[in-house]
Amino acid sequence: MPQQNLNHAPLKGRGVSRDLPNRFRQEWWELEPGEEPSNETELIEDHSASILSVNTSPDVPFRLGVNPYRGCAHGCVYCYARPSHEFLGYSPGLDFERKIVFKPRAAELLREALGKRSYRPEVIALSGNTDCYQPVERRLELTRRCLEVLAESRNPTAVITKSALVARDTDLLGELASHGACGVTFSITSLDPELSGLLEPRASRPARRLQAMRALHEAGVPVGVLIAPVIPGLNDHEIPAILEAAGAAGATRAGWILLRLPGAVEPLFQEWLETQLPTKRDKVLDRLRATRGGKLHEGAFGQRMRGTGPYAQQLEQLFTLARKRAGIEPGEAPPLSGAAFRKPTRDGTRQLPLFGEG
Repeated sequence: MPQQNLNHAPLKGRGVSRDLPNRFRQEWWELEPGEEPSNETELIEDHSASILSVNTSPDVPFRLGVNPYRGCAHGCVYCYARPSHEFLGYSPGLDFERKIVFKPRAAELLREALGKRSYRPEVIALSGNTDCYQPVERRLELTRRCLEVLAESRNPTAVITKSALVARDTDLLGELASHGACGVTFSITSLDPELSGLLEPRASRPARRLQAMRALHEAGVPVGVLIAPVIPGLNDHEIPAILEAAGAAGATRAGWILLRLPGAVEPLFQEWLETQLPTKRDKVLDRLRATRGGKLHEGAFGQRMRGTGPYAQQLEQLFTLARKRAGIEPGEAPPLSGAAFRKPTRDGTRQLPLFGEG
């Protein structure tokens, strides 16, 4: 299968500058000599008939998720979700960042799902795949509309994001939190704005995430931090500082995930190192192999999130000591309650009940 030319200059605001072949397609295209890849973001409607995705992984702490968007303009070069774009017929490379698939009926579908007689309240994650607060959410507000349904029904909701935009929805998150039904986790990879800008070019800078974390905490919304990914030899030394900063901003829970490089993410990440941080390339890859049994990727449950071997154990010990020093509990989110759950109305309006709570 032909490969595209690798010698493209970095594109402004993008994590990668090229597309990789789609593993499910026999044909692929190459750019003509001198032709540059497009940097325009394209919005594509997804008319799926359902909204709840089901997770069966034993090392992910939720079963149900809602993904208003597929693909992510944050452009995180390391994103484990990149290969999922191949199922849509797109590339896990640049396509993942610029071809954003959105679900215009996400809130309506969620209302239908929660209103079914068979539905029983359980934690729903926003999101299980790509960030629900990526840049286009500011305009489309699909995540906010889903939160309106979740707040009306008081369904336990776990939000994870790299965006300060989540603070826009403090009213809805606060309503859920008043019933013990909400927790927001901020994914923070580095406190260094320059490194963060290279790793995740269109995500909110670390200081803004911490500001949003503090604002939600002050509004009574439980907040946590997820150091993800921990990249051996690049940001692992920042674990104590990230936990200290998050604790000062109100985080009460914390977790971490080791860098994962499934499928096309592995060559994209290696190329990124060669282009952006060539002097650190060998150190990062050698240390990663030390946590993956000599490989760069391990997909087995129980190992893919933490790694194995002495170096992985050192990372776990460093995290645990720093977490305790910061006064933070293990786990990114507090236990969430579905005790106050009520079926959502069909149209979003709720009349006052005649007898007791409706």
